[in-house]
Amino acid sequence: MSPLLDNLLSAPILFFGLGMLATAVRSDLEIPKPVARFLSLYLLIAIGLKGGAELRAAGLDPHILLTLGVAVASAFIVPLWTFFLLRLKLDTANAAALAATYGSISAVTFITAEAFLENQAIPSSGYMVAAMALMESPAIIVGVLLARHYASKPQDTAASTALSPNTHNDKLHLRELLREAVFNGAVLVLLGGMLIGAVTPESNLKAIAPGFKAPFTALLCVFLLDMGLVAARKLGDLKTGGAFLIGFGILAAPVHAALGIALAALLQLPVGDALLLAVLIGSASYIAVPAAMRLSVPDANPSIYVPMALAITFPFNVTLGIPLYLAAIQALWNT
Repeated sequence: MSPLLDNLLSAPILFFGLGMLATAVRSDLEIPKPVARFLSLYLLIAIGLKGGAELRAAGLDPHILLTLGVAVASAFIVPLWTFFLLRLKLDTANAAALAATYGSISAVTFITAEAFLENQAIPSSGYMVAAMALMESPAIIVGVLLARHYASKPQDTAASTALSPNTHNDKLHLRELLREAVFNGAVLVLLGGMLIGAVTPESNLKAIAPGFKAPFTALLCVFLLDMGLVAARKLGDLKTGGAFLIGFGILAAPVHAALGIALAALLQLPVGDALLLAVLIGSASYIAVPAAMRLSVPDANPSIYVPMALAITFPFNVTLGIPLYLAAIQALWNT
């Protein structure tokens, strides 16, 4: 069976499709918000613990540090070119919000890719979890700074004055932005789980493994069922974006993933790590970035940047993108 078909027929992806179908037929199926939040925290803690333990085993050699540095650099660079492209069709605030969205990462896409690799019996390195955690915040900061710098009208900057260091309110706003970007719940839980996994003795980690390893795929299925419900509900919001933005939402993922594959080739990463880097660069944030944009770029329209990431780019990546990226990597690595 091909990786593409194998992915489409995997239980987590089928549950994602079930969620979308349930919304399409107007079923009353619903995952309570507290349950969905628990599942998010569980998955982030589980992946953090695993990554921390593997990072401790691998150590921080120069090649790992270089890989992490390249990953973070990409999170600064991607929103820059994305912003200037999107400004051809959008105002400054919406272009900046979308640039931040596509420069940041989707932890759920990363977790789905890890599950896919495990299903394909392809190993990956724990330090890629560190790359995921480090890549979430830079694009948020870049997006907000772009919104401030290129705001064309005075009213555009009324809620966006963090660049000016002259007033107490400006300093407070910048401090709040940094706090939201670096210490939002998802990043904090992920980094915390990774740190705990790195410092906890292996014998103690084995004691909690039955709770964080064995049920992982089953709970991922329930989480993706909820994501399917949410994604399908957001499809209607895409009407405000037009063909240009829908096309961008589809093409941005493989274009950015291709950048990730090229960087992975230069770094000579193994196949599993190369796929994870491609997925990180090719994904889009629909959790951390919207929270930060609502705070720092309130003029941006959430009905544009949220559904683009959640209803276009995320479904593309978890159904078609991940196996296609793997096929490209395997073809290039075997030549």
